[in-house]
Amino acid sequence: MVRRKGEIKDWQIDEGWPYQVALAANLTTGRKHDEVRAFCEDLSLAPRGHTFVRGAEYVNVWCFEDEEDAQKFIGQFGGEMLDPEDRPRWPGKARKRSTGKTDQI
Repeated sequence: MVRRKGEIKDWQIDEGWPYQVALAANLTTGRKHDEVRAFCEDLSLAPRGHTFVRGAEYVNVWCFEDEEDAQKFIGQFGGEMLDPEDRPRWPGKARKRSTGKTDQI
C-alpha cells in the first residue's frame, strides 16, 4: 500500500476512534452514502474508516470517538459493534504486535 504524507494510518484510526461499527457496504452506497454522511455530520466520525471482506460481501467499518455516537449510528442504520483488535485484515497484510514484531496475516 502506498502511503501519502499526512494520511491517517490504520493504527491511528483504531486508537483515536475505537468504537467501530461494521455494516455491509451495499447498505451505504450511492444516495444512501450521502444520507449516512449527513447523519454523521454532528457525530464523532473518523475522517475515514476501514473495509474488509466477510464471505463474498464487502463490509465498511465506521469509526467513532464516542461510544454513544456509535450506538446512534447503529440505531439509525444497523450494523454491529466491532473491536479493532478483532477486525479482520486483508489477506497478506502485516499486523504489528505490541512486542514490536510483525505477524503476517
